Amino acid sequence: MFQRILVANRGEIALRVLRACREMGIDTVAVYSRADADAPYLALANERICIGPAASGASYLAVPSIISAAEVTDADAIHPGYGFLSENADFAQTCRDHGIEFIGPPASAMRRLGDKASARTIALESKVPIVPGSEGLLTSDKEAIEIAQRIGYPVLVKASAGGGGRGMRVANNQMSLANAFHQARAEAEKAFGEPGVYLEKYLERPRHVEIQILADSHGNIIHLGERECSVQRRHQKLLEESPSPALTDSMRKAMGRAAVKLAKSSGYEGAGTVEFLVTQRQFYFIEVNARIQVEHPVTEAVTGLDLIKEQIRIAAGEKLTVGQGDIRWTGHAVEARINAEDPARGFAPSPGRITRLILPGGPGVRVDTHICAGYLVPPNYDSLLAKLIVHGKDRATALNTMRRALDEFVVEGIKTTIPIHQEIVRNSFFQKGEYDTGFVEEFLSG
Repeated sequence: MFQRILVANRGEIALRVLRACREMGIDTVAVYSRADADAPYLALANERICIGPAASGASYLAVPSIISAAEVTDADAIHPGYGFLSENADFAQTCRDHGIEFIGPPASAMRRLGDKASARTIALESKVPIVPGSEGLLTSDKEAIEIAQRIGYPVLVKASAGGGGRGMRVANNQMSLANAFHQARAEAEKAFGEPGVYLEKYLERPRHVEIQILADSHGNIIHLGERECSVQRRHQKLLEESPSPALTDSMRKAMGRAAVKLAKSSGYEGAGTVEFLVTQRQFYFIEVNARIQVEHPVTEAVTGLDLIKEQIRIAAGEKLTVGQGDIRWTGHAVEARINAEDPARGFAPSPGRITRLILPGGPGVRVDTHICAGYLVPPNYDSLLAKLIVHGKDRATALNTMRRALDEFVVEGIKTTIPIHQEIVRNSFFQKGEYDTGFVEEFLSG
């Protein structure tokens, strides 16, 4: 087992990893930018090192600074959390080239799966259903038009690298497709430094469901069930739940088997998420997130497993602590992402000082957060403040607890997404489980 882990991230995920390490008896090193110098969670680390100014490119994305911090503190592993360098195959390889273990999948698997076009090819070879579209990267708008004529409009042009809705354009006809091709390439180049795009049939109003997997270096791969992620705005998830109210038992088992098959075909190790679109009792593979997800506590709540500890054990060369037959799903869990954003102003960022904070509690309530009263929310990073997770014996119980917990949650001094979550969980269609990826836009426009 590792003696010392450097946490190459910030905010609530940094705190989550620090806590897991402390429970496992592992020393920790926390790196931080000058914007995060006063973050309370830094006190939980055994050592703290400033790696640069507020700009993420000069701090949390500065590979030489992070590697140097690991070397001077004798860290034998780095946990990247999510975002930043978590899916950067070059960073993973650099860590290992310096004799430092990267707590994540091998760089080779990250490269195969991190490129969405390559991942589609692996899915095809593994006989996992995929959305109809191009077999590889598009070479021209002419090629895109030819494929669209074959599979039918509307179509979606997608960046092969990155995510979060960037480098994605919907086209409803030949003229808009030519524009979408060039716009998506330009946005992908700017956001990810990689202009490659591919084409998929645009599935209107599908559900977005993902399967959590764990794979060790001994050939053991399991899935931990699904998370429903359809409540999202502009491809950014707002609320997740498990199990999905849309899946039948047979579809759930089929998706789990497909996720495991894909992981085996790619030589995957560690924690990861295989994402699918679901429509009319059919599912289609779309991509793999080769890291821990923001919404991993939903799976922890229904399985009782600590996914961060499993990540660490796998990276240390240990076998999985459970087999597929040991997994039991209990009750229902829901997670609401509390962001520093103003829903009344188009979800505009709302940095600033938190003047008053009351966190909810009670049976079935968990809050993962790094904030406190007096905390200054910087404008430089992702706006996630907290994750409110509830668990109940069934969906109705979990939603009752979520409504109560959201009403208890008080954050003053800045705007947050708490009000929009309060409305969502009281929406009659959401309560019945009748929603899809178009729910939030329709809900907001109504």
